[in-house]
Amino acid sequence: MSNTQHDRIAEALAKKKAAIYPPNKGADVVTSSQAIEVEVDEGKLSEGMQQLQGYRRPRYLAVPTDLVGAAKEKTRGARVGVMDETGRIRKQAGGKNKRKG
Repeated sequence: MSNTQHDRIAEALAKKKAAIYPPNKGADVVTSSQAIEVEVDEGKLSEGMQQLQGYRRPRYLAVPTDLVGAAKEKTRGARVGVMDETGRIRKQAGGKNKRKG
């Protein structure tokens, strides 16, 4: 296993979802039902969303727990969901995003 936080998260998610990391290209983890891009830097959330373009299955940004809030804000209004580093979905992908008050 690699030492970077990105690789640790991607490898753990791939194992949990019975997928392969690293993929040939595109999203970090791709299953029959999800495309997942791992980002560990708040400044690269937009790049992560771009990596997910073109997938027809639900698309998710997977981020460390401390970036979940920033990722949810960044994906507001987009059909990209957010999951934490354990794979727990924190914002559902693909649906209408309603603002919570």
